[in-house]
Amino acid sequence: MTDLDALRSRWLQTLLAVREDAAGPDPAPYADNLLRRWSEPQRRYHTVEHLAAVLDHIDVLAAYADDPDAVRLAAWFHDAVYLPERSENEERSARLAERALPEAGVPEATTAEVARLVRLTVTHDPEPGDANGAVLCDADLAVLAAPPRAYAAYTARVRQEYGFVPDEAFRAGRAAVLRQLLDLPRLFRTPYGQREWETTARHNIAAELELLGP
Repeated sequence: MTDLDALRSRWLQTLLAVREDAAGPDPAPYADNLLRRWSEPQRRYHTVEHLAAVLDHIDVLAAYADDPDAVRLAAWFHDAVYLPERSENEERSARLAERALPEAGVPEATTAEVARLVRLTVTHDPEPGDANGAVLCDADLAVLAAPPRAYAAYTARVRQEYGFVPDEAFRAGRAAVLRQLLDLPRLFRTPYGQREWETTARHNIAAELELLGP
């Protein structure tokens, strides 16, 4: 089970590192609001466990980012608004960041970068040279390179989130998403991700597509 107090501490550390005035608003209510969002009952995969995992992966990849703390803030917001039946979750999450971060004392430029990164998770396809985007997208997709049992648990939780979708429609939609990922020249954009995750992730995706059927 994810340690929520540890997550709050990570939020505090990151927010204080980026904001302009150390005497600004208490950061704790912002953490609590976000953690409530990440703990909503409709979530099965996009939970606090996923948030913690993405933050852990960002720590591994931090040396590749131009602004690791902006990437960490983007991780907090990237699925902060999440309703499985809606298609505009990333946009709504980005707008939440644009409202909340200035109020919390985060500079305008950092807020804009966080919102940009959140929107990038629609495609997970950062432009060449987008170091922050590469780190966030790699951290978010790292689950694709999980060991077989963990990957199976991930796919099961995704299916649970979309429990309202009939099996045939789910298989078609999931297969389309997976093929879109496989069509990317590279799933991972950081040297670490390419070296450590790319081959395993592509194997996992191909195996899942085979299970989904034609």
